[in-house]
Amino acid sequence: MGKIAAQIQTKFEQLPVLAGTSVTQPSPHTLRGAETNFYAQAVEQSFDVDMLGQRVAIVAKPVQYTWNYGDGSALGPTTIAGGPLPQDRWGEKTATSHAYSQTGDFSVALTTHFQGTYSVNGGPPLPIPGQGQFSSPAQTVSVWRSITRNYADDCLQNPQGSGCPGAPASR
Repeated sequence: MGKIAAQIQTKFEQLPVLAGTSVTQPSPHTLRGAETNFYAQAVEQSFDVDMLGQRVAIVAKPVQYTWNYGDGSALGPTTIAGGPLPQDRWGEKTATSHAYSQTGDFSVALTTHFQGTYSVNGGPPLPIPGQGQFSSPAQTVSVWRSITRNYADDCLQNPQGSGCPGAPASR
């Protein structure tokens, strides 16, 4: 039993655990200065492995999340996975949101920290001492700026007006 306990952490970190995925609202574009909501989707996973002739069941449960927002700022590790917002509430500050101060394309990465338990030959579940950290592929978020302009009439009244279809491009 001692040999299995000594090797279980290494085995846990080598398992094909599906990393959590980061969801962005709005996506794939957001606005500079606006709160962009990020949340993690991760699930508990079970694995059956053979170690030293023993049948070992391992359960990996997501417990913490770390976001790297791609602009030098990060959040975590935190136990908060965040969650979706209805579209009419996009732009609200959440526990996992981030506001970009610059425009551009940013590579957002999520690392999910999993806590594991193992049982040998159907025995009681025992905790795995360390956590396994699994990163999902980075996603690109494009941060744009918004420009507000006021016009005296609409495109029906002035079809050649700035911003109307068929109007000359404004410079």
